[in-house]
Amino acid sequence: MCKADELAEILKVSKKAVFFGGAGMSTESGIPDFRSADGIYSQRLNQKFRPEEMASHSFLVNHPEEFFEFYRQRMMFMNAKPNDGHRALAKLEERGILNAVVTQNIDGLHQMAGSMTVYELHGSSLRWPCMKCGKVYPMTYALQEENKPIPHCADCGGVVRPGVVLYEEGLDDKIVENAIKVIGEADTLIVGGTSLVVYPAASMIRYFRGKNLVIINKTETNADEWADLVIRESIGETLHKAVNIFFRHIN
Repeated sequence: MCKADELAEILKVSKKAVFFGGAGMSTESGIPDFRSADGIYSQRLNQKFRPEEMASHSFLVNHPEEFFEFYRQRMMFMNAKPNDGHRALAKLEERGILNAVVTQNIDGLHQMAGSMTVYELHGSSLRWPCMKCGKVYPMTYALQEENKPIPHCADCGGVVRPGVVLYEEGLDDKIVENAIKVIGEADTLIVGGTSLVVYPAASMIRYFRGKNLVIINKTETNADEWADLVIRESIGETLHKAVNIFFRHIN
C-alpha cells in the first residue's frame, strides 16, 4: 500500500479533519518562500537586510518606500493559481470530511480553490487596510502607478498597507482562537508544507487530541515522532492522489 492509499484509508474514517499548512503548499503554485532571498540590498539605505527585517512593522514605519518596494517585488504574485492540493482540500470540505483549513500562507489560494472555512494566521495579502481609517482595498490598488511608491487611502489620506501579520506584530486573537478550537475538535489533522519552525503558529498542533496525525513534508518536522503517517512527497500530488482514491472507494 502506497502512502496516498494510507492517507485515503484515514480519510475514510474521518468526520472532522483539519488541514494545517505552510509555505510548501504555496511553493507548488510557484510562490517562493521569501526567506530564501537572504541579504537583500537597498542602495538607498546602503545596507543589507534580511527578509525578516524588511517584512517587519518597524521597517514599514521607518522606511516605508523601501518596505513597499520590497513587498511588491517579493510578496505579491498576481498570477499564482491554486494547485491540485488546494483543490483536493476544497473537495474534502464540500463532502463534509474537512472542517477547516488553518494556514500560515497569505496568498488566498485556498479560497480561490473553493475552500470556505479558512483561518489565515498571518493575514492576507489580498486585503490592504488603511492604517488611519481602516478602509480595506484590494491588492491591485497598491499596484496602481498613482499609488507608488506609497499607497494612500482615497478617503482619508492614510497609508494603505498589506493586511498581513508583519514581524513584530501579534496574531489576530480571534483567528487564533478559532484555529485552536477546530484543531482541538479534529479527529484527523493533516499537516502539510511546513517544517513547524515558525512560532507561535507551529505550536498550535499541540492542541490536537484526535486519532490520526498526518505529516506531509519533504523534510523532517518537529512532529514526525508523534505522527501516525509521515509522507515525504509533493503535498499537491499526495493530496490529489489520496482524495481521488478516497472518492473512488466511496462512490
